[in-house]
Amino acid sequence: MTILIGIAAVADFALAALLVAVSGFIFGSGPESTHGGPLLLVAYSLAVIACVVAPIAGFILNKRGKGGIGLATAWVPPFGALVVMLLPSPY
Repeated sequence: MTILIGIAAVADFALAALLVAVSGFIFGSGPESTHGGPLLLVAYSLAVIACVVAPIAGFILNKRGKGGIGLATAWVPPFGALVVMLLPSPY
């Protein structure tokens, strides 16, 4: 179970790094930016925080004997990102 949570942690931290890397295209001041508003900033920040906290919570739950719930918790951000990518574009 710990190995699967470790793989989820790698996926979570890679997703967090990707979100931080592309944040300039969403919140920057350049011509390529979408000039995201305050609500988008809050949602984006919560997504990055969730990517960091989810594997930590997964490892803690696994240590307390709730490995299945810990594994599910650790995989929520990557699966959430897949669901968001399946949503149609608003434009």
